[in-house]
Amino acid sequence: MGEFADKVAVVTGGASGIGRETALLFAAEGAAVVVADIADAGAGETTALIEQAGGRAISLHADVSQAADCERMVAAAEATYGRLDILFNNAGIMHPGDGGAAETTEEIWDLTMAINLKGVFFGCKYGIAALQRAGGGVVINTASFVAQLGAATPQLAYTASKGGVLAMTRELAVIHARQNIRVNALCPGPLQTKMLMDYLDTDEKKQRRLVHVPLGRFGLAAEMAQAALYLASDRSSYVTGATFNVDGGITAAYVTPE
Repeated sequence: MGEFADKVAVVTGGASGIGRETALLFAAEGAAVVVADIADAGAGETTALIEQAGGRAISLHADVSQAADCERMVAAAEATYGRLDILFNNAGIMHPGDGGAAETTEEIWDLTMAINLKGVFFGCKYGIAALQRAGGGVVINTASFVAQLGAATPQLAYTASKGGVLAMTRELAVIHARQNIRVNALCPGPLQTKMLMDYLDTDEKKQRRLVHVPLGRFGLAAEMAQAALYLASDRSSYVTGATFNVDGGITAAYVTPE
C-alpha cells in the first residue's frame, strides 16, 4: 500500500517540475493527490500519469495568488477524499524580467510576491485549518537556496519572496507545533527544470551558477520529490521549522553560520 496509504495530499504547481515529480511519488506511496495548477493541461497529464500507475488523483485549476482558488483546492481534497494530511505549497514563478532593484519593475515585484509569497500564505491559511480538522498533518513550503545567500544572477523579487517563505515557515511551525502539525521549508539548489533553464538562457549564465555548486551539476526535480517525501513522512517526525537544503552543497560552501 505504501507509507502514505489513506493519506491525502494537495500539491500546488503540480503540472510540471518539482510539483509533478512529487505528486507522482506521493501517489506511488499510496496518497490520494489533488494536483493544483494554473496549467490545466499539465495538471491533467500529471493526474493521468498517476491514474495509469494505479494511483488516485484529481486535477484542479488554482491560481494560488487568489484566496478563493486556494480555499477551493483544500475544499476539493476534503470533499473528494474526506480529509487533508499533506500540503505542499510548491507553486512559484521566476520572471525573466526580475533583476536588480533598478531593473525590476513594480509589476514584476508585485506578481512575484503574489504567487511566491502570498500564494504560500493562502495555502497555509486554508490548508492548516483542514490539517487541524484531520487531527494533524504536514506542511511543506518550497523556498530556495537564494533565500540564504545572494544569487550570482540577480533576481531580487524572487529572492525576497523566498526569504519571506522561510520566515513564514518558521513562525507557522512554532504556532502549530502543539497541534500535531509540522511545517518545514524545502530549499532546492539550482535545478535542471524548465523554469530555471528558461531563466538561465545562455551557457554563460548556466556556468556562472554551476561554478558555485560543489557537486558540479544541476539538481533534478525527482531529487526534490524524494526530499519532500521525507518531510511529509513519519521519518521526519521530529523535524519542524527546518530549512531543508537540498542544494548540491552550495549553501555549505557560501553561508557562514551566525
